[in-house]
Amino acid sequence: MERPSLEIKLPDTHEEGKLYVVDSLNNLNKLNVCPAESQRSLDEEENTGGPGESMAGSSTRNQRLFFITFILTLTVSLALVSFVIFLIFQTRNEVDQISSRLLSEKKNIEELKKLNNII
Repeated sequence: MERPSLEIKLPDTHEEGKLYVVDSLNNLNKLNVCPAESQRSLDEEENTGGPGESMAGSSTRNQRLFFITFILTLTVSLALVSFVIFLIFQTRNEVDQISSRLLSEKKNIEELKKLNNII
């Protein structure tokens, strides 16, 4: 398929007429080149003041998302570290209890050996 040329020879008109014709050609070019959905986004950019404002909004949105993700990550990390410290203390207490039981059992075994030797 052969695309029609967008180059049109325009007659000499006043400045406003030239701007209108150029703007109309730009709109026609957008319709021919861009799909309908991207045309809507282009129209929205024109209505909001251009791509600079939408990029600034996107940048602010990205910064907020990054900040929220960073805060959530820090919170989860703090919770995990607290849990690990809790487990360390629990394990230390359990080891201390087992050590004290082993010492008491060792004493009991030595007493039983002495009694056995006496008998």
